[in-house]
Amino acid sequence: MDMKPQPFTPPAPIPRTTPPTRLEIIRTVMRNPLELWGKPTYTARWLKTAFFNDRTLIVNDPGLIRHVLVDNVKNYELAVVRQLVLRPILRDGLLTAEGQVWKRSRKAMAPVFTPRHSRGFALQMLAKSREYAAKYEGGGRYDISVDMTELTYAILSETLFSGDIVSQTDDFAGDIDRLLSTMGRVDPLDLLKAPKWLPRLARMRGQGVLEKFRDIVRQTMRLRKEQMARDPEGVPEDFLTLLLRQEGPEGLSESEIADNIITFIGAGHETTARALGWTLYCLANAPAERQAIEAEIDTVTADEPDPVKWLERMPLTRAAFEEAMRLYPPAPSINRQAIAADRWTAPDGEVVEIEKGTTVLVMPWVLHRHETLWEKPRAFKPERFHPENRDRIDRFQYLPFGVGPRVCIGATFAMQEAVIALAVLMGRFRFDCTAATDPWPVQKLTTQPAGGLPMRVTPRFNERAAAA
Repeated sequence: MDMKPQPFTPPAPIPRTTPPTRLEIIRTVMRNPLELWGKPTYTARWLKTAFFNDRTLIVNDPGLIRHVLVDNVKNYELAVVRQLVLRPILRDGLLTAEGQVWKRSRKAMAPVFTPRHSRGFALQMLAKSREYAAKYEGGGRYDISVDMTELTYAILSETLFSGDIVSQTDDFAGDIDRLLSTMGRVDPLDLLKAPKWLPRLARMRGQGVLEKFRDIVRQTMRLRKEQMARDPEGVPEDFLTLLLRQEGPEGLSESEIADNIITFIGAGHETTARALGWTLYCLANAPAERQAIEAEIDTVTADEPDPVKWLERMPLTRAAFEEAMRLYPPAPSINRQAIAADRWTAPDGEVVEIEKGTTVLVMPWVLHRHETLWEKPRAFKPERFHPENRDRIDRFQYLPFGVGPRVCIGATFAMQEAVIALAVLMGRFRFDCTAATDPWPVQKLTTQPAGGLPMRVTPRFNERAAAA
């Protein structure tokens, strides 16, 4: 008799069974784009449709995804709607820059995010995780969604900026939420591709918090420049210093440096924060998985003090984080637009014609839940990512960090940060749901839990002492 418990199925919109009207599209996109997609989107290899007369190709076939994002990437630029949403916040930051500006920025930042350099941040990640975890010593109830935003911000500040970000707020998580709730969402005028000069009312409400972040960046840059001039040998060799040393006619402009700093402050940590929160939530509802991970963490941390080695030695912990990113991808949509007409031939001979100007949607939210690519796609099953099973996952069916030239530059950094944070948090505490824990995934810039993640945190040392 099979006594293995059924896997936990976390909350998510049920695919629509009827096409939305234009008014429903506007309302749904404004409220939560994740609720827009219908049953065919989760079953078809690709799907041609139109939004407000805009030709759209939804792509789920890994081969076609590779064609668009890698093999013929030069034919696909960032989609207009995506840029209308993100550029007001990030301007010429790495996520939104194009052409030579993007190439200069990517080249300037690449040395900071090599695997070797990322490994050098491990001890700082460990120290900040331990420092933050101290707040849970007495147990209690906490909004883990807020806490993970604060923790990843603390790690980002310490590793990439040597703790020198000029802070102006005691409510950083709240400011981030206000920024993404106002400026990180699609406006009806974006869907209509209205001119940029037409005001978007929601974004007008977010201008104040955006200016607060930009003022933080200006002050941080000014103070570091003064330090570089005063003591060039003693300045920290971090992300901030590296960017400022790229300033000049052949490198980055002052505004481009500021845009990249705000990209990392406002968005770079946000993706990891959301994924950590969803991981703790899913594991709270999968006690057998959680127990195995706690045992793994206890074993590894007892005999391996070097956190650099934890990523390799904690495959169950890593798998749970990766499965949470499958179900709740930090970046739920990748949008491109065809510069010229294109075609792709599938292995079975079927041809996909892509007209000039077509919007191509590669949506990790849909792709990661696609019924032909995943067994029980809506269920939380970390075993998919256990070492013995990883080869079954096509490189182009799982895209938590994107793929191709614009793959997330901080992927290695984020994976290491996540495993270290989970090892510290779950090694010392247990996170359980409460009667108030009822999250609903909402697409803003990232996949966020509406209502937060209120959870009960209890120290685990009592449990270990009893077991001994």
